[in-house]
Amino acid sequence: MTEVLTSARIKVFWQPGCSSCLRTKEFLTEQGLEFESMDVHNDPAARAQLMELGARSVPVVSIGKRYTFCQSINDVIKFLDLKTRVMDPLPPAQLVAKLDLLMCANARYVRQFRHEQLRTPFRNRDRTPAGLAFHMFRVAEMGMQAAQGIALHFESFDELPPDAWSGEDIARWGEDVHARFMAWWDVQKHQGTDFTVQTYYGVRPFHEVLERTAWHAAQHARQVMLMLESNGVEPDGPLTAADLEGLPVPHDVWDR
Repeated sequence: MTEVLTSARIKVFWQPGCSSCLRTKEFLTEQGLEFESMDVHNDPAARAQLMELGARSVPVVSIGKRYTFCQSINDVIKFLDLKTRVMDPLPPAQLVAKLDLLMCANARYVRQFRHEQLRTPFRNRDRTPAGLAFHMFRVAEMGMQAAQGIALHFESFDELPPDAWSGEDIARWGEDVHARFMAWWDVQKHQGTDFTVQTYYGVRPFHEVLERTAWHAAQHARQVMLMLESNGVEPDGPLTAADLEGLPVPHDVWDR
């Protein structure tokens, strides 16, 4: 497999602000692997190549016409035949505790944006504080729904809050998601988590999906904090290293 992993043969299809995309690129860099960076959001040619592969979502790692989705780093490891492993996920109860903390934090943060700041696109992606804060809660909601038998679809990650919603509206909706999530867990924790769920990247163990839900939400909460800081606002109760401990979040908060 060594011959295959030469420069320019590995391509990573990604878009700015995508948590799994950033994690994938950082992982390959840490493994000492060179790759061609394909920004499908800002480069039409890269987007066309992704379509030619037959993929409709990112991140994707490809070699020639073969590719793998990268929502799980273990899939990347298997695809590239790497002799490495990632850390084991936290137990489900600890992952839920992280999500509990993260959803509280996200509600605080979205309330801090001024009206004109909420709808301003951030950096190299047409993602706004309103959209990202909403998305963070939606990530948690979709993780819960997957356990309830509702398949996880990639298109759901593109959902946006109603245009008329204020930061307070998003926070209140998110607090409802939070309450429903914790009520669901109060029942689910007694039923166990040893089952599989349907996702757009295949049938996966629920524990794996729950871990991805937690670190995905954590990365977006970090990004909402970055958006506040970029507007000269100190986040109310910023997340700490201890809050994120055990979650495989990327080192960077946003793609450079």
